[in-house]
Amino acid sequence: MIRNDLPKDRWKKSSYSGDQGPTCIETQPTDDGLVAVGDSKNRALGAFVFPPAAWAEFVGAVKRGDFGDM
Repeated sequence: MIRNDLPKDRWKKSSYSGDQGPTCIETQPTDDGLVAVGDSKNRALGAFVFPPAAWAEFVGAVKRGDFGDM
């Protein structure tokens, strides 16, 4: 699901996103208990939302290197 109704002041930029470059991911908790994930360089695209357990599983997989070199 994509959401476009999220507060602009709650975004937290990923520590894996550098200050330069095309990949700036940010997250925020939603009022209904989900995790929103968006692109800080183009918020007009909206944000994908995930249940917290699914987001935690994805982050864990990234940290373990399950996706290899990207």
